[in-house]
Amino acid sequence: VQLQASGGGLVQAGGSLRLSCAASGRTFSSYAMGWLRQAPGKEREFVAAISWGGGGTYYADSVKGRFTVSRDNAKNTVYLQMNSLKPEDTAVYYCAAGSLPKRDGARYDYWGQGTLVTVSS
Repeated sequence: VQLQASGGGLVQAGGSLRLSCAASGRTFSSYAMGWLRQAPGKEREFVAAISWGGGGTYYADSVKGRFTVSRDNAKNTVYLQMNSLKPEDTAVYYCAAGSLPKRDGARYDYWGQGTLVTVSS
C-alpha cells in the first residue's frame, strides 16, 4: 500500500489543523493506521493509532484530548484532527500502516512521506 500524507502547514499556538493520509490499494481497510512524528533533533514518537475498523483508537499522553484520529475506509483515508496546537507539536508527521495499531513505529510496514506541521508561539 502507498501512503500520501497532506495537510501540514504553519499555524499559531491554539489553532487547529487536520492531516490526511490517502492510501492506494484495495486492502486499506485491512490495515491499522498510525500517526507518528519527528521533531528536529529528536527521535520519532508515537502520536495516535486506529484499528482497521476504526473501533479502537490510541493516543500518546501528550496529545490526548487535543488530537483525534479517524478513518474513512470508503475513501481509503485516515485523518488526524489536531486542536489546541502547541509549539512543541512542531514536527514532521508521518502516517503508517501495519497489522496492528502499535505505538512502536518499527511495527508498521508502510510509511507515507511526511507532512510538516509548524506551530508558532
